[in-house]
Formats: sequence, structure tokens, C-alpha cells
Amino acid sequence: MPLRRPAHLPHLLSLPPRPIRYGAAVTVGAVLLLCGCAVPSDTTAGKARPAGRITPTTAAGRPGVAVRSVRGERLLPGVGPEMLARVPDSTSQVLLVTGTDRDGSTATARLYRRTPDGWEPTTGSWPAHNALKGWTHDHRIGDLRSPVGAFTLTDAGGLLPDPGTRLPYDRSTGFRIAGTGSRGEPLAGSFDYVVAIDYNRQPGTTPLDWTRPEGAAKGGGIWVHVDHHGPTQACVSIARDHMKELLRALGPSRKPMIVMGDAASLAR
Repeated sequence: MPLRRPAHLPHLLSLPPRPIRYGAAVTVGAVLLLCGCAVPSDTTAGKARPAGRITPTTAAGRPGVAVRSVRGERLLPGVGPEMLARVPDSTSQVLLVTGTDRDGSTATARLYRRTPDGWEPTTGSWPAHNALKGWTHDHRIGDLRSPVGAFTLTDAGGLLPDPGTRLPYDRSTGFRIAGTGSRGEPLAGSFDYVVAIDYNRQPGTTPLDWTRPEGAAKGGGIWVHVDHHGPTQACVSIARDHMKELLRALGPSRKPMIVMGDAASLAR
């Protein structure tokens, strides 16, 4: 999300058992990294659990994700075969975020589940914000665009207590934020609840983890978080009540993903 920073800083239908919570809280300063919305961490607290590594699906796709027939199914609205092929058969829950246009910063979000007849919505349509300059297929640090693609959702956290999610949840003072956004709106409370988007991050870790598997230049720290009534740096933001609803709905056994981008890109 666009933040003011010191000029000298560099760009940097049964419930499963409750998941293991992360370890020690990560405490960091108030400065945010411009590549995304995440607060940078200089500690290894909350690193990945030793077993069960999850491989994210990125905008470029991953080996082993097969293109499957979608004939006869109720498809994700506005999502074409190229993007739909990036959602594996094992995923039965998708947060669909559709931007108004390639250079716009407003979007709509809605949660869907897979049924025998295809995809059906499980929530209403939520107003959302994305990055200040819109969307990109090649996100880079500091470009103020949100990445287009399909990404896994494996980890959550926030400044406030867990509202009842089944995802691993890291409550930490590291999610505290101050300052103002690009429209002068206050940012306080934006990270009260977050879900990490598995873009250039290690799934299975706290959202505050600073590992960047594809290198720092590709950005990272991209989350779904509480809306502050303005564009973000690269994240997706929705209203506080909708964040709580999302957290309570996401189930690890459903291998949830986010499909996000401008309408034209999603339609491919």
C-alpha cells in the first residue's frame, strides 16, 4: 500500500483439528517495505513448520498443474480457460478478485466453492481495493501494481486475536501500522487481520516471514487485509467485517486460493 517513508530507505462438513499456531511474536519497527503491504521482519521466529511444505501456484503456473475440461461446469464468473487451468482439482475454495481495469485500483471480491456442478458463491460481492497503479503480469518491487494470477492461501495473522479461522494464525505486534496512504487516509488497523497471498513467499510461515524464494526484486509481502479506504501498494483490501468472514470461511482442507487480476486478464 502506498506509504510515506524516509527518503534514505531502500526498496527493499466437519471442522478439522485446530492448526498449530506459530511461535514467538515478531516485533518490528513501524517502517513498511514498498514491495507490498507486509511489515519487514528481521527475525526467524514463526518460520515454516518442518513438514508438509506446500508449493504455491503462481501466475506463471507450476509443473503438474494440468489443464482440465470445464465443459458442463458452472465456471468462475469472468475467468477464462487459461486462468482457470491454474486452479488445480484439489482446490475447492477460491477468492475471486476482479479489478475494474488494468490501471484501476478498485475491484470486487467474492468467495466461491467447488460443487459437483461447478463453482458457486458462498458470500456476497465485496468492494475491494488493489494497488494504486492497477495490475501487472510481471510484478516488481515498488511498481505499485498488484500481481495477476492464481495463488494459494495458507497462512493468516494480525494485530488482533484470531477471529475463528482454521488457517494457522500469527497474532503479533509486528502487524501494527501507522501513517497515511496515498489519499491521506489513516492506515492504523489495516493489518488487524491479514491473509498472506502466496506470491514469492514460503507457505507455512507467518505472513511476517521475509523469505523471498524468487528474489527480492520480485517483491512480496502481498496480503488480503483490512481496507483503509484507499489504494494499496500491491495487496488486496476488503472491509473489516468481510475480512473476519473470509478468515472464518477459509479451510485448509479445501486448499484455498485467490484468483486475482483485472477483468480482461482474468478472461483469458
